[in-house]
Amino acid sequence: MAAETSPTAKPPRTAETTEPPPGAEPPRKPEPPLTAIRALPSWLLGRAAARGRTLVADALAAEGLKMWHHVALSAVRDLAPVAQADLARGIALDPKDLVGILNDLQSAGLVVRAPDPGDRRKNAVSLTEEGGLLLERCEQAARTANEELLAPLTTAERELFMLLLTRISGTEG
Repeated sequence: MAAETSPTAKPPRTAETTEPPPGAEPPRKPEPPLTAIRALPSWLLGRAAARGRTLVADALAAEGLKMWHHVALSAVRDLAPVAQADLARGIALDPKDLVGILNDLQSAGLVVRAPDPGDRRKNAVSLTEEGGLLLERCEQAARTANEELLAPLTTAERELFMLLLTRISGTEG
């Protein structure tokens, strides 16, 4: 004889049909296990650096500039007038790659190349007024992006983080 069920009775819960009761939060999926690679400081630094690069690249793109163009503009401002070869060494970029970047910047009216006053056989690069103004906007955009990157940290944590990054990057002065 078959068991009778009332029309309002709910079917029994089974492993296949288990649903949270009405109003309850759905069960969370378990976190993936921490793998050996995710425990390496180098991996974590790489992930943080990738996130930082993305935030800054997006902020610079909003100003119409690419990351290496920003690096070159900043270095030109700090070193100008600077020979192209010295600029390439200063930013650790292959001189052939720098030529393309400088061509872009010069075409946009952001830098000028003129004979180097110290050696007329070389070109020296300087910022134009427009290049300086764009650089100021880009530096502000980059600072804002870095603020977003470091937002989870307190002021004291940020200072310590920067100190530690400087120490392990080998750029401690």
